[in-house]
Amino acid sequence: MELQVMNSPFNQEQVELLNRLLPTLTESQRTWLSGFIAALQGTEAAAAVAAAPQANTLAAVSAPVATATKEVTVLYGSQTGNGHGLSKKLSKKLEEVGLQVTMSSMSDFKPNNLKKLQNLLIIVSTHGEGEPPDNAIPFYEFLHSKRAPQVDHLQYSVLALGDTSYEFFCQTGKDFDKRLEELGGKRLTPRVDCDVDFDESAAEWMNQVLLSLNEAGAGSSVVENGSAVALSDSTESEFSRSNPFQAEILENLNLNGRGSDRETRHIEISLEGSNLQYEPGDSLGVYPENHPQLVDDLIAAMGWNADEVVVINKQGEARALRDALLRHYEITVLTKPLIEQVVKMSGNEGLRTLLEPGHEQELRTYIEERDLLDLVQDYGLQQVAASDFVSILRKIPARLYSIASSSKAFPDEVHVTVRTVRYEAHGRRRYGVCSVQLAERLKAGDTLPVYIQHNPNFKLPENPDTPIIMIGPGTGVAPFRAFLGEREETGAEGKSWLFYGDQHFSTDFLYQIEWQRWLKDGVLTRMDVAFSRDTDKKVYVQHRMLENSKDLYQWLQEGACVYVCGDEKKMAHDVHSALGSILEQEGRMSPEEAAEYLTLMQQQKRYQRDVY
Repeated sequence: MELQVMNSPFNQEQVELLNRLLPTLTESQRTWLSGFIAALQGTEAAAAVAAAPQANTLAAVSAPVATATKEVTVLYGSQTGNGHGLSKKLSKKLEEVGLQVTMSSMSDFKPNNLKKLQNLLIIVSTHGEGEPPDNAIPFYEFLHSKRAPQVDHLQYSVLALGDTSYEFFCQTGKDFDKRLEELGGKRLTPRVDCDVDFDESAAEWMNQVLLSLNEAGAGSSVVENGSAVALSDSTESEFSRSNPFQAEILENLNLNGRGSDRETRHIEISLEGSNLQYEPGDSLGVYPENHPQLVDDLIAAMGWNADEVVVINKQGEARALRDALLRHYEITVLTKPLIEQVVKMSGNEGLRTLLEPGHEQELRTYIEERDLLDLVQDYGLQQVAASDFVSILRKIPARLYSIASSSKAFPDEVHVTVRTVRYEAHGRRRYGVCSVQLAERLKAGDTLPVYIQHNPNFKLPENPDTPIIMIGPGTGVAPFRAFLGEREETGAEGKSWLFYGDQHFSTDFLYQIEWQRWLKDGVLTRMDVAFSRDTDKKVYVQHRMLENSKDLYQWLQEGACVYVCGDEKKMAHDVHSALGSILEQEGRMSPEEAAEYLTLMQQQKRYQRDVY
């Protein structure tokens, strides 16, 4: 946007200078400049107050405080723990500038308190196809109901977490932002939508929030000498998502038997020397490398020089093109935002048509199971220079795997269970980026960059006597190996029941020997299995649940916690429906009462899901 002299307080020479400077500024430079101006204004205001008579000094200091509150509420909705972690960092920073902060999961927040708030900051992720995370559902539904109050006195801002590879990118955050405005709220700062590499965007949003609160008189001096919020981890370990640990692989085994059409790797990784800590229910983040063949094919198709040096980030770090495509950039996923950037860069009319209204389904069909090599070949993009092309690619995101071990049972180790993904699509062999790297190109003694993703939304009950019901088909069983390993080490007395399923008993029964040992020793009280391809009629875990509805309902009445891990698109929905049916059948509940019962279980943390 160009500054016009007619609607600004600047003279012509100043306007020209600003119009030359402003378009060249990065986001971080704009944030720094905002902080500098705010600090400058604060210094000038302090000088003016010091020079004024004492009576005027009292009025000057007290006036803004009388109209501003120092209370700020931070609400988070988080499925994997990112939102929770950012909320803790934001709350700490707010407290450092003298604000009174209430931080809460949306599931623990009493919705009727909304009308009492004056400053509300929301950090929320989007789950699945535009859906709220589990712990945001009650507040989300309240806010979008007729019971939601007018909030004319509310200042708010939303940080939305998402993934541009999904069609409904950051939809939950957008919904919260829109609804609060409809109810009369005023934006403290504009909503910021973050992709999977969210650190920089989240830090800039936090800076803007702090500056806005400062301008409103809510906080003390927020930005000093142009300093900005940094999202450095305050954990004891120096290693984190932004600074992963190079961990050595100790063991890499195929869990499937001979003849299976599946390959599931059990990988044991050393954390020795990292000081990384985890609990059952947490995940391991792994930064993968792209398949070397795909990288070489892409370079050849574009006629690029593999040794050309390209800049990979705003800090000016440079790498050889092949290394950058192998280790830094995502090249296997197409998204609408990426295609929009390609159109801007190349002017390709075919892609421009694909983005036009009325072509939405055509766009969805094209980007499904296609990658960057398909795009450049199908639309003749060979004329684009490597340095220009990589500038619009996003950083390759880490893959999260549910941890399959207890650190009490395996000190300084972490185990994961990874199903290898290989398939044919559009005339080419396709690979799961991380799973195939782990299966084919890494062996014991090799290293890979990892970090711990804490997940407070998927945890064993605090009372070790509480019964637990675990539902985890396929690799979804991984965290339950950690759960039972932990309970064995701590001597927990609570009953445990595992529902497990896969294709064939003889080849696909993951960790069979360990389950049998735990059953024998009493660590696992009961186990029901469903092998879908061993019978004429396919049987899944939800069918086993329904077959045992009376006993399952009795466990629920005894206060059991239910855990579900695995596929979100179908399995998790089928399991949820089965739980509802059991409550209706055995508890004589109406569908509405059963739904309310499950919602209450979620609020009480008795129904937790780690689904993907």
